[in-house]
Amino acid sequence: MKLRIITLGLWGWIQCLLPVWFLVSFITVNQINSLQAIAQQPRQEIRGVWLTSNDFDILKNRAKVKDAMSQLRRLNFNTIYPVVWNSGYTSYKSAVAKKIGIPFFDSGSEGQDILADVISQAHRQGLLAIPWFEFGFMAPPTSELALNRPNWLTQKRDGSETSISVAGEVVWLNPFLPEVQQFITNLVLEIVTQYDVDGIQFDDHMSLPNQFGYDKYTVALYTKETKNNPPTNFEDEAWVRWRADKITVFMIQLNEAVKARKPNVIFSVSPNYYDFAYKLHLQDWLGWVRLNIVDELIMQVYRQDLSSFIGNISRAEIQETQKIIPTGIGIMAGLRNRQVPIAQIQSQVRAAQQRGLGVTFFYYESLWDYAPESVSDRQGAFQALFPSDAPRTK
Repeated sequence: MKLRIITLGLWGWIQCLLPVWFLVSFITVNQINSLQAIAQQPRQEIRGVWLTSNDFDILKNRAKVKDAMSQLRRLNFNTIYPVVWNSGYTSYKSAVAKKIGIPFFDSGSEGQDILADVISQAHRQGLLAIPWFEFGFMAPPTSELALNRPNWLTQKRDGSETSISVAGEVVWLNPFLPEVQQFITNLVLEIVTQYDVDGIQFDDHMSLPNQFGYDKYTVALYTKETKNNPPTNFEDEAWVRWRADKITVFMIQLNEAVKARKPNVIFSVSPNYYDFAYKLHLQDWLGWVRLNIVDELIMQVYRQDLSSFIGNISRAEIQETQKIIPTGIGIMAGLRNRQVPIAQIQSQVRAAQQRGLGVTFFYYESLWDYAPESVSDRQGAFQALFPSDAPRTK
């Protein structure tokens, strides 16, 4: 069954009044059966870590990868999220990227396929390997992707194309453009098809800042569908909803494509808290959960203050989500220029555990290498947080 496109302006009352019709319209019978089977499984505790571009010195070295996976297993972690899409480049040899002129830089020190090696080493230790599609629709303005495909970029109302993110100045691929959607889909399917992955993860950049969407293509599409020009106010409720619904339709189609290739892979999402994600980045991830296209959710909560951290992990959307799928909290373990004391990490992990939530740490090297305490003290603390094994299955 092919996906049906919804009447986006009717999203709100359709979601409230016709949930059964809406779900059946988008998901095949096989998917529904699969999702029901997943729902009957006990919730599995997520104990994960992101392997970022900062970890490439480790990822390029087979011996270091082996040691890292062994350490994680010894400390009762169960999931890794290695980066595969960052700054407009892939961390594997991609025919899809090569076709549009994106070069490849990241072979291992012995010429090995980094992604294949880390997945293999993780599986030997009983860890799930879920590649992380970090940058989503975001890319640096100097990347080959942005330079080779300027017509793929969206813009603000004043015509500017960049915004400032934690990664610096970036441009945004137009998530409403069919060519962009096909490119992203092809990259994801390439990973899912060519590698023995347990899932694929999309984070808070599988979205669009709400100032964007004033490019010619999107303006024409909105005008065609609504008979109005886009509002000058980028926070206009209907304009936000229209763009968010378009991204939701794409995510439904992407989930359908992934599940058609490998039905049992985990479709994972790691967004910001919902109000921020939806209102500021047009990312209606709670809607995705309710549509049963998310198999696992990790909400990023990078807070130093414990009361603020607890407030965020106690939100209603998290309580709703954890009743349906494995749910965890993204915790900052440290940065090279900002070390995080283990006491802060311990208090946050315990707060999550007390609420039945798993955790995933950003990022591997900061677990114990970039830290104010010794490696042995840090590892001992993680051992105390996870004293027993918590195996996961797809």
